[in-house]
Amino acid sequence: MPVQGATAADYHPESFWYYPWGKSGTHKGVDIFAQKGTPVNSSTNGIVLYTGTIKMGGNIVVVLGPKWRFHYYAHLDSIETSSLSLIENSEQIGTVGDSGNAKGKPPHLHYSIMTPLPYFWQIDDDSQGWRKAFYLNPIEFLEAED
Repeated sequence: MPVQGATAADYHPESFWYYPWGKSGTHKGVDIFAQKGTPVNSSTNGIVLYTGTIKMGGNIVVVLGPKWRFHYYAHLDSIETSSLSLIENSEQIGTVGDSGNAKGKPPHLHYSIMTPLPYFWQIDDDSQGWRKAFYLNPIEFLEAED
């Protein structure tokens, strides 16, 4: 669980691949709600590939973890790590916020797991279902941690 102290009650269990969802069309991650400033910890060992700010995600951190999986943490209030640093599971990387297109909404962490190596067996008829080859359902990993 990347948000310190969060439980399954802090996110909707069916939010992954929810349609319709704003400009992206389909919600490709999970939103974990918490008070602004709550610590966000890495959910994997890896290397921090990017820290910075983008329009939709606001303050973000991208970590490359095992199996070539990219862990994307968005809407952070603060970033507590730096690009190209090694990170360990449960090490703090930022704090929950409402940056980017979450401005004015309840503070939360948007968490996604992506892979550059397609998982073709995940493709289905859902809206943008072909993109499921490149996204893993992070909720399955969160539930494994509870």
